[in-house]
Amino acid sequence: MVAESTVGYSARRDGDWPRPPRCRVLTVANQKGGVGKTTTSVNLAAALSMHGQRVLVVDLDPQGNASTALATDHRAGTPSVYQVLVDDLSLASIVKPVPDMPGLFCAPATLDLAGAEIELVPMVGRETRLKRALSSFDSMEFDYIFIDCPPSLGLLTVNAMAAAQEVLIPIQCEYYALEGLSQLLQNVELVRVHLNQTLALSTILLTMYDGRTRLASQVADEVRSHFGDTVLSSVIPRSVRVSEAPSYGQSVMTYDPGSSGAMAYMEAAREIAYRAATVAGAS
Repeated sequence: MVAESTVGYSARRDGDWPRPPRCRVLTVANQKGGVGKTTTSVNLAAALSMHGQRVLVVDLDPQGNASTALATDHRAGTPSVYQVLVDDLSLASIVKPVPDMPGLFCAPATLDLAGAEIELVPMVGRETRLKRALSSFDSMEFDYIFIDCPPSLGLLTVNAMAAAQEVLIPIQCEYYALEGLSQLLQNVELVRVHLNQTLALSTILLTMYDGRTRLASQVADEVRSHFGDTVLSSVIPRSVRVSEAPSYGQSVMTYDPGSSGAMAYMEAAREIAYRAATVAGAS
């Protein structure tokens, strides 16, 4: 698999994309499960790293799926985000390079993180533990930091929002797609007002799009009518390859770079990179 991974990597390097003027910290959040948060975090990060960006994925989900997909050790006892939040371990000490992916790094999560929600409750500044860890971390060497959230609106997700500048919401093109979204947006606003005035909803990505159904296009149209230019033009289709890739410790970008899922994530990442350049140029 390593040989195939390396071929996939070099085959996709068709030139570097513009780097943002400063490190962009994006929280990937949606309290609904199964909408593609981890898949989106991992594959956008991989695609950006393949085009000259230095990217860190912070795995904030106790399930550790992002760590698995990035072939980063997260067995019990491994120093992880849990120790960063609860024991004040430095973030730099747990960051690991992703094998065969130059420029891509992961801060792993272990199952210990499942208890962090309760352990953080009595702590001073419990909502800003990750923000404090990131502020003492040398993010200058990174262009992007993606924080992969658990499927809840608990303390871990609040920590992620308090630490980020931007929120990226994956929305699946299925029935009930917008259900619960108002609560998520309300939480984003509460965090912005009370904990992080720079936080903004910058990006919405439509996932699990099935072009054979009328429902998928209706949901996409509804999301675009609500959120306008915040929604990326790129849409992520349903793809078996995307689901298979993590079991090989890879993103779909290296597992099958020619698949529809890989090409869609590549386009979404390209859009994110060039949008940042356009905004920077305008300002």
